[in-house]
Amino acid sequence: MDIFGMMENSSHEQVIFCSNKEANLKCIIAVHDTTLGPALGGTRMFNYKNVDEALEDSLRLSRAMTYKSAIAGLNFGGGKAVIIGDSATQKTEMLFRTFGKFVDGLGGRYIAAEDVGTDVRDMEYVRMETKYVTGISKAIGGSGDPTPVTAYGVYVGMKACAHEKWGSDSLKGRKIAVQGAGQVARHLCEYLYNEGADIYITDVEEDKVKYILDIVKAESVKPEEIYEIDAAIFSPCALGSVINDKTIPRFKFEIIAGGANNQLENEMKHGRILMEKDILYAPDYVVNSGGLINVANELEGYRQDRAMKQAEGIYNIVKQVLKKSKQENIPTNVASDKIAEERLENISSIRNIYSGASSFSGRLGELTHR
Repeated sequence: MDIFGMMENSSHEQVIFCSNKEANLKCIIAVHDTTLGPALGGTRMFNYKNVDEALEDSLRLSRAMTYKSAIAGLNFGGGKAVIIGDSATQKTEMLFRTFGKFVDGLGGRYIAAEDVGTDVRDMEYVRMETKYVTGISKAIGGSGDPTPVTAYGVYVGMKACAHEKWGSDSLKGRKIAVQGAGQVARHLCEYLYNEGADIYITDVEEDKVKYILDIVKAESVKPEEIYEIDAAIFSPCALGSVINDKTIPRFKFEIIAGGANNQLENEMKHGRILMEKDILYAPDYVVNSGGLINVANELEGYRQDRAMKQAEGIYNIVKQVLKKSKQENIPTNVASDKIAEERLENISSIRNIYSGASSFSGRLGELTHR
């Protein structure tokens, strides 16, 4: 691996490899960009095939967090931690507390949160060793499960796309294919059901689908069938890279808006193909930014009503992205990248202006005590 080459290609600031034999911890923390503030991002635990795969995931995901924070209007940078291991069998208190020690050693440059393979309890173990963690339970002052806010952001983003496509943001009677039956999908299905949408749902784990079917009226389909459903909207809420050369020719969808990360297998190629096929794509890191909004609120003293109100703003952000896409005749994912990059550039120029009253007074204090 040419690690420095990989970092330069994606403009990463820092990559930290963490290892502790006693805790069975093998972890990579990637800090992409801290222009807007400390790097905030989830901690993913996954049984990666090798270190190369884990590193690539950490770099890709941390970069996405920078753009997600920027376009959501948050004052945080992008970071991500990946722990190599089986989340079903290898979780321990020692592992997460040891990870917390490494996070604490970064002095706030990276703030951890939950992600795929980790949960609130895991973050509470991390919290025992560092204050630089979010996503802890409400019982100890945190925000708890972020998925209701994440799902709400996907829902309002979907409505913004509907308004652009059909002139009305009503989803009543619209056929919507939801891929995945995790927590985000469950809450999303509740929002859709309450509005009167016709829901098709799938997951490789049938028990998860059955759980949702006990809550809302929906039709279950097999995992491979979801790509061919004659539905108006496709909502990927499971794994990434599901929009690719093999799946796109099967699509009858008019809109794609879902909670999964990295939905486009090749961002430039597949974003362009969707535009050419007149399929309106809501960039994933825009519509799923509700989870980040939720944990960011925790750092200011959590209130769910405030987090939900901020997530509601995703509607207007999506409209802004769609407007730029239309005006410049560029794919929506390129348009969202441009908007995020413009904010990063603008804030970077502000940071270059010296305002150093605090810095000067601190330096003066050092000088006077010599």
